[in-house]
Amino acid sequence: MSVFKPYKSSCVILRPMIFWAILFAPVLLLLAQSLDVNGTVTTPADAARNALVTFIDLSDTTIQHSATTDRSGQYSLQIPTSIDREDTQPTSFELAQNYPNPFTSTTSIPYQLKNSAEVRLTIYDLLGREVRSISLGERSRGAYSVMWDGLNKFGRSVPAGVYFYRLQAGHETQVKKMVMGTGFRSPDVLFTPGIDSHLSGFEKPVSGIRASDYNVRIESTDRSYPRIETTEFTGISVRNDTTIDFTVDEKIIVKPAVVQLDSTHQLIRGFGGSNILAWRPDMTSGEVETAFGIGEGQLGFTILRLMVESNSDNWSRSIAAAKTAHKMGATIIASPWHAPVEMRETFNEEGDYRVRYDMYDAYAAHLDSFVAYMADNDVPVYGISVQNEPDIGEWTQWTSGEMFTFMRDHAHAITGTNVMAPESYHFDRSYSDPILNDSQASANTDIICGHIYGGGLESYPLAEQKEKEVWMTEYLINSGNPPTNVSVDTGWTGAMQTAESILKSMNANMSAYVWWYIVRYYGPIGDGTYLRKGAITKKGYVMSQFSRFIRPGYHRVDVTEHPTKYVSVSAYKGDTAVIVAINNGEQAVDQQFEFNGGVINSVIPYTTTKTQNVEERTPIQVTDGNFTATLPPMSITTVVSR
Repeated sequence: MSVFKPYKSSCVILRPMIFWAILFAPVLLLLAQSLDVNGTVTTPADAARNALVTFIDLSDTTIQHSATTDRSGQYSLQIPTSIDREDTQPTSFELAQNYPNPFTSTTSIPYQLKNSAEVRLTIYDLLGREVRSISLGERSRGAYSVMWDGLNKFGRSVPAGVYFYRLQAGHETQVKKMVMGTGFRSPDVLFTPGIDSHLSGFEKPVSGIRASDYNVRIESTDRSYPRIETTEFTGISVRNDTTIDFTVDEKIIVKPAVVQLDSTHQLIRGFGGSNILAWRPDMTSGEVETAFGIGEGQLGFTILRLMVESNSDNWSRSIAAAKTAHKMGATIIASPWHAPVEMRETFNEEGDYRVRYDMYDAYAAHLDSFVAYMADNDVPVYGISVQNEPDIGEWTQWTSGEMFTFMRDHAHAITGTNVMAPESYHFDRSYSDPILNDSQASANTDIICGHIYGGGLESYPLAEQKEKEVWMTEYLINSGNPPTNVSVDTGWTGAMQTAESILKSMNANMSAYVWWYIVRYYGPIGDGTYLRKGAITKKGYVMSQFSRFIRPGYHRVDVTEHPTKYVSVSAYKGDTAVIVAINNGEQAVDQQFEFNGGVINSVIPYTTTKTQNVEERTPIQVTDGNFTATLPPMSITTVVSR
């Protein structure tokens, strides 16, 4: 850092404050007036933070007044209206007091020259250390004003305090004091460090100009968020102190989404939903075909979830739809809501109940019997849960300690299937961590499962360390009125939220995603309440963007998950390479993709929007592993290799 050297004589070195006292001589104060202009800059979705706002005087476009927006998108600046002098031409070299003073963001420094001269402005801190030096070049006789934005030579905001500014014109020098007050100041780098001749702000001649009409340019700086498109507003009048707000478009900055085909993660078991007959009618054969078929106009589901009813006499009613789904290749899983009455006990005044501790063996046998019964009826159960939502309070309740005891000492008695636990309401790891950390309990647990209501939508390193698959076994979005699959706006909002929940579940290393009711007005197939019974809803089409193309046995692979602010991506490989991209923005994005670790010649995009349903688009050639696909606004696109 360069340091201003105090005045030296042959016998004494003056300290910084004495130095300033000697140089700080009275000068003729140039009288100035200014108008206060402020306002906000926003994009359609957000405040434009750290954006540069520049008012350009139409009478002389070299005269520019600049300020940056704060965290709320607000800007504030002063526009000089006139500077009065006794003579039309200066008769002396004078440096005037900056205004405003104190200041918090930018300040104007007026000066006048009686002769042409090379001019340099240098700013020092209280100790005489150089903060900023700006070469203004050769200036002719006249009055001028230069703005300082409170940034140092490195483009950083200086702290509040006392500063001195020195103007050198040829062999003449004058110094004055100014005060940087407290308040928010943008830390933007608005100039290139090391280039003295460029000053963020402006330097202009003053000749009694009256502030009037301006063009206003708004642009991004190095620290702007979000990035915005440079926009110029013309013919803005400023005649009084005023507030002027601006709206600009956000600039979409797109990075390539790089797919690493040789970097694999979890095995994908599939996507599906539930057919719970305790509260809803059974699925028809046509609805089963729609749900588990893989053709156009079908969902491609591969998982069906059933209820283990507490009364074994009711088990038979789950067979018909499950048998059809299994023949179509579906994996069958099951969950109990209520333990048999004879096996449970009430444990508090609210009437909550649990499995009796002396009935754990009987309860394990109950679950084992369901598995055997379904197998005898050609419905093999791939996995059975110990309890649906043990922590919610509406069903048979389990503490984490009770669940751990059952899994360690009794779950081994459930045979012929994979045992799933703990199926918490929000994937509460206080239930699953003890199981995974105990060798016997972990050995008796084949799949870690849970729901994502209010939490749990993140990777589970402990489960991965213990080599356990993680399944999301129930979720629903927007189940209330107005119906989310009828109104275009509310229906599409819920569908996009569903798409995000699936993509996030996959990127969190979950092997399966299971919706709540398959046939329901808020589910993937309408139940006749609002839409025709059996019709695919918007949620259904969105879910099929995953389930039709990412088949059981595929693996998720590495990809740039957020190449653009509004774009989310996941990628997979199996018989084909598959990319799923969600664009939550209001603008279309031309997204570049890059395949590494494999040879792909061409791809086919399939897109669902408010008005499109898994629409097959024109094939795209892949050149040297690269291609670009247009992602429409508010859409989900699945790209499949050919």
